[in-house]
Amino acid sequence: MERKKASDFPQELLDLFDRYVHGDIDRRAFLDGAQRFAVGGLTATAIWESLRPNYAWAQQVPVTDARIKVETVTVQSPLGNGTIKGHFAKPANAKGKLPVVLVVHENRGLNPYIEDVARRLAAENFIAFAPDGLTSVGGFPGDNEEGGKLFAKVDRAKMNEDFIASARWLKARPDSNGKVGVVGFCFGGGVANTLAVRMGADLAAAAPFYGAMPPATEVPKIKAALSIQLAGLDTRINAQLPAFEEALKANKVDYEVFTYEGANHGFHNDTTPRYDEAAAKLAWKRTLALFNKHLRA
Repeated sequence: MERKKASDFPQELLDLFDRYVHGDIDRRAFLDGAQRFAVGGLTATAIWESLRPNYAWAQQVPVTDARIKVETVTVQSPLGNGTIKGHFAKPANAKGKLPVVLVVHENRGLNPYIEDVARRLAAENFIAFAPDGLTSVGGFPGDNEEGGKLFAKVDRAKMNEDFIASARWLKARPDSNGKVGVVGFCFGGGVANTLAVRMGADLAAAAPFYGAMPPATEVPKIKAALSIQLAGLDTRINAQLPAFEEALKANKVDYEVFTYEGANHGFHNDTTPRYDEAAAKLAWKRTLALFNKHLRA
């Protein structure tokens, strides 16, 4: 499939797709809305296909990369769904105790893109774990559409407990230096913010990418350093920033906000046309800087 960019599509169409991705409309409603952009022999279904993820594009650090070791692990989560499985990656020649990072997926489950993000962290000398919030319903099914359907079936509060259990498991590992960070994307960005609230001083740093922000009343609980990554065109999430930022300042939280002008929600995901290479690389550089500063003992 030819790789397209966000600039190949009208912004109104991208905004419509964003509503579909976040469950505001179903696939049929998206196709109906996309119909008026279907010109020159193009069909609404072809538009939908061209906007969907192509996971063949995702791999920056292969499973076979000599710099890392990967495995599937299962973490106990008694307050959540019992157990949660995930993709675990660490440096192949790890020496001493290392900082640990939890990687939280979007609202489709643990797909190959998020697994690759964990491996990218391992290649940067972090221990990383990307849990699959769909474990209790059989795991990510290999298809985003089906993943979205399964995601809707999982109790959200229990899923949050699964991610907290995963972060605490990372922190307690014998090869961990005890400093935990979290990076999350879309739904996972919201989870990163939730973990900052729930874990308090047990979380050292969080990098939420275009994630839902906690209410101002919860902000006093945040002790982690935050690097908040936002897309300039993401009006839905950005509308939450003023109240959140006001509370962060009032509570003297160590935080930075970076907004990438002209970028769409999902700009870091390199498997879709919404990927913005310049914004993604800069945001990732800033995320690594956050973790190197706050997680290295």
